[in-house]
Amino acid sequence: MEAVESGAAVPDESSGNQRLAILLAMAMFVLVVDTSLMNVSISAVVHDLDATASGVQSAIALEALVSAAFILIGSKIGDLIGRKRAYVLGLLGYAVGALSMTLSQSLLPIVIFWAVIGGLGASLLLPAMQSLIHGNFEGKMQRKAYALVGASAAIAAAVGPLVGGFITTYLSWRVAFFGEVVIIGIVLSGSKLVHDVPYTGDRGVDVVGAVLSALGMGGVVLGILVWEEGGGAVVALIALGVVSLGSFAWWIRKRKREAKPALLDVGLFSSKYFRLGISSQTLQQIALGGLMIALPIFLQMVLEYNAMEAGLTLAPLSLTMFAVALVAGKRAGDRSPSKIIRAGFALLAVGVAVLIPVVPRADSGWAMVIPLMIAGAGLGLLVSQLNNYTLAPIEEERVSEAAGVNSAGGSFGLSFGLAFAGAIMLAALSLTFTHLADASSVLSPAEKDKVSAQLEDNAEVMTNTHLEELLAGQPQDVQAEIIDINTDARPIALQIALLVPLIAALLGLFNGVRMTRLPDLEPSAAAETMVGG
Repeated sequence: MEAVESGAAVPDESSGNQRLAILLAMAMFVLVVDTSLMNVSISAVVHDLDATASGVQSAIALEALVSAAFILIGSKIGDLIGRKRAYVLGLLGYAVGALSMTLSQSLLPIVIFWAVIGGLGASLLLPAMQSLIHGNFEGKMQRKAYALVGASAAIAAAVGPLVGGFITTYLSWRVAFFGEVVIIGIVLSGSKLVHDVPYTGDRGVDVVGAVLSALGMGGVVLGILVWEEGGGAVVALIALGVVSLGSFAWWIRKRKREAKPALLDVGLFSSKYFRLGISSQTLQQIALGGLMIALPIFLQMVLEYNAMEAGLTLAPLSLTMFAVALVAGKRAGDRSPSKIIRAGFALLAVGVAVLIPVVPRADSGWAMVIPLMIAGAGLGLLVSQLNNYTLAPIEEERVSEAAGVNSAGGSFGLSFGLAFAGAIMLAALSLTFTHLADASSVLSPAEKDKVSAQLEDNAEVMTNTHLEELLAGQPQDVQAEIIDINTDARPIALQIALLVPLIAALLGLFNGVRMTRLPDLEPSAAAETMVGG
């Protein structure tokens, strides 16, 4: 690699160099563990803030959405203002989000500061980190830095539910997020070790492309979130998103023909490998997002688990994913990456398919261990191969841009999976609850109408304990009947929500079959060490 043209030489392998790699790994750990903390803390956050499960879920989806919608823009901002400055601003944005989780007394500040400002911080931080790793290390130390940051992300995904569950149960979810603030403070304290990596390409700004990309991804997911909350602008928002995405595709092709700067180079998509890889990355994250919203809500709102119990129940999924990714990454050898990806989606589909009939029969998390391990094994195979497969056909000088597109696809998939599975779950709950209430011989016509009207305004997954508190003034037989209906309706709604990750896994399997029909490529040197998604 050539020396960076910044007036400062690339640092030698030294104690300072090692420390910088560790600090970058700590930053990645915070990025990945953040959503896990929210997932396992849903019931505690709902209780402490007097919020709703769907409101907290919407905040989780919105944070992923903001990161996805602005990551391409964040990459360009880093090019213009300097990657080091973008890195520091991204860390500060994430710190503001984590601090808001520590101090907020209602959901609104969390939506503004954690979901929006924290999401914007992630959109600056991720692409800046890629460039800084590439520019601050060389040779053997560069490979070590990428490996360390990648391992940090994998460990965070594996232990996030357990650490978050433990701290939330025995201390407070606020303590967990304050821990993020402390880690970010430590990382920022070492910012002097970071040598900026100047951008030497075209500095033109594609404002129209930036607006269209944000409107496209934002409109689709926000439309789903509005639907989930019972809003009336659903069709308009989703239509805006779809039209904007179509316009964005047209616009970047037009800019390419005119040889003008574009938010992303449409030429990347000329490779069938890249197109299949990006779509598979998105489908994998849709499946993961669907699982990561449906399962914590099931555990905490149906089985009434605390955060620690929920984290332990999800551990077979996350730990198996981590272990299989580690083993597959080291021992794949000459095995075809496309066949490993196909096997990963097949295992993921089998795991979710087995999980669906288990849900209404499960009276504890033990019933879910085997299907979660199967799904986790599938996700582990995908994590070990998808990034290299996607970036293999890309020239080394374009890998950073391609990785940004890869990250945007993954982040959009995650936010879409979170939002869509949540919306489907609440819609199914409303329909099922209304149907069971109408069929009841205990509820009067007036009570049935009241149930229907309440659900039309605000369907909500809630524990039977919470429902009993709300029904305290009702006759005993009415209380018992509504609680029985809630008991029957919630598992059905959650089963339907799990169709989202199942369908995503099946579509990914179809992609995997298409991949196996293409000859395998050798990954580029940069692709082998690039941290994706």
